[in-house]
Amino acid sequence: MPPKQSQAVALRYEANAMAPRIVAKGEGFIAQTLIARAQAAGVPLNQAPELVQLLMQLDLDRVIPPELYAVVAQVLVWAYSVDARPVSADRPVAVAR
Repeated sequence: MPPKQSQAVALRYEANAMAPRIVAKGEGFIAQTLIARAQAAGVPLNQAPELVQLLMQLDLDRVIPPELYAVVAQVLVWAYSVDARPVSADRPVAVAR
């Protein structure tokens, strides 16, 4: 079985938004580029393969569905706890596998 191709999804949660939104996603080279840009910008990067698989099925610019609120909330809490940048209402988070 060939190795799984890398995948990455970027989420953004804006103040007063209903839920986080998918702002970027990709596989292979695109995923590697998203990850590199997130790292260069100091965006928290979480390894969550199961979540990435679910998020990859959604369209870009889509608000995550209610059934994913709990797991995405855990990722956001983690991201905000490790994010060294000043607190703002609009910060991206990347998840990868």
